[in-house]
Amino acid sequence: MLKAVADPTRFRVLWALARGEHSVGQLAELVGAHVAAVSQHLARLRAAGLVVSRREGTRIYYRAAGAHVRALLEGAVLAARAEPEGPAPASVAGNTAVAAPAGARLRPRPVNG
Repeated sequence: MLKAVADPTRFRVLWALARGEHSVGQLAELVGAHVAAVSQHLARLRAAGLVVSRREGTRIYYRAAGAHVRALLEGAVLAARAEPEGPAPASVAGNTAVAAPAGARLRPRPVNG
């Protein structure tokens, strides 16, 4: 699962999908990539169980598979911020339209135990 999120384009695609449902064309526009490349990334994310799709006519819409996806992304952003040599989350996301949220939204969730 982490390997699927390690690619910067897949991270941006997944971040966009965690915020709402999008078609491949919309995702390509958001992340600044070709439709064919985004389709390949979606296939990997789908195989990892991170995205689900639905068909509406001739279009297929994708969304994050559940709340665990957003938690995974937020955890990756926190880990990147903790690394002294790691890139800043905005540079990982690359596009402000799908950039990571401000630090206020990145509080770790308590673990029940």
